Amino acid sequence: MHFQFSDKAQELQRRVQDFMDTHIVPRNGEWLHYAENGHFPPPFMEDLKALAKEEGLWNLFLPALRDDEPGTRLTNLEYAPLAEIMGRLYWASEVFNCNAPDTGNMELLHMFATPQQYDQWLKPLLNGDIRSCFAMTEPDVASSDPTNLQTRIRRDGDEYVITGRKWFTTNAADPRCKVCILMGITDPDGEPHARHSMILIPMDAPGVDIVRNVPIMHHMAPEGHCEVVFRDVRVPASNLLGNEGEGFKLAQARLGPGRIHHCMRSIGQCELALEMMCERALERKTFGKTLSEQGTIQEWIALARCDIEQARLLVLKAAWMIDQHGTKAARNEVAMIKVIVPRLQTTILERAIQTFGAAGLTPDTPLSFLWTWGRALRIVDGPDEVHLRTIARREIKQAKEHMGRTIPYLTPPDVLKSGGGR
Repeated sequence: MHFQFSDKAQELQRRVQDFMDTHIVPRNGEWLHYAENGHFPPPFMEDLKALAKEEGLWNLFLPALRDDEPGTRLTNLEYAPLAEIMGRLYWASEVFNCNAPDTGNMELLHMFATPQQYDQWLKPLLNGDIRSCFAMTEPDVASSDPTNLQTRIRRDGDEYVITGRKWFTTNAADPRCKVCILMGITDPDGEPHARHSMILIPMDAPGVDIVRNVPIMHHMAPEGHCEVVFRDVRVPASNLLGNEGEGFKLAQARLGPGRIHHCMRSIGQCELALEMMCERALERKTFGKTLSEQGTIQEWIALARCDIEQARLLVLKAAWMIDQHGTKAARNEVAMIKVIVPRLQTTILERAIQTFGAAGLTPDTPLSFLWTWGRALRIVDGPDEVHLRTIARREIKQAKEHMGRTIPYLTPPDVLKSGGGR
């Protein structure tokens, strides 16, 4: 494995960082003002997107991007540090057309869309003209086991009829959101992993009802993590994405690279928290010393640096494995980063908040929000327990295959009785 970035990748890192510093970070106060006052999206967003596109900082996440499609073709490994840079600010990824869930939806459409679906939905997404949402999680079942999903996709002549309730449908509250990719049951009697399919639903289709924008730990995202009811929504049969029964196949193709993006954005947020903690520690005094001279704070800073470096290397390994061998080969590594990085984020943000004291609890800093998002990531895209189960199963399987190999390392009982080896 080689994690040395090419000259091209390093140049893009510099350019994205410069764009962030020059054009995005100075607008953060405005973005917060508009978002908090119900004016979303902010009026300057399209101008920033146009500028990023003009500078060639656009659609950076799609390794299979064609020459005639707008964007920059990068591997997952090359894109990972760019996601980290963008991740330092919650809303920055959209400026580069690299925001979730649009990224995952574009990947799905890029792999499985028909020519009609490509023209109708993927082209405007690649151009940043519309946004999209992804409806998978349901409030009435344990969606950590997707075989539980109950939303029905029923064939009726040359149409499909969709009936069900979803929530945590990110982007659904954005007025620019024009299409939803929904996962539901097409064959209730099929094998558990062949019952589900994905289908494209226009957001203005009759029967699509956005019930509410669900806050996450009392934080309201302006783009929405919405509860959406689908009441006998009819769409053409041509809106099916892929084939019937391929819902799980499509979901796995979508989730691997997306988890790389999530984790690298989180690492960017951890870096920001560490920088803020260090600056706070240098300027605040308690009991006659700056916080930076207190042993506890020094330990927190050192542990944060150690943990960030370890986590970043594991995420880059997972990205490299997807590039070299495909998502399936990196399944274990992707599961590990999905557990490790959100836990790392909550730990570092917890200590950063503690270093800031009362100010860390307020919206005067981004720390409390970043802690909230780190905690949410331990549930979204699969809870920790599901990923730990995946990791443990592989370890146990390997142990069964290699049963007896560790025997030579055991001390024979007769040696213990005789006191041998002293």
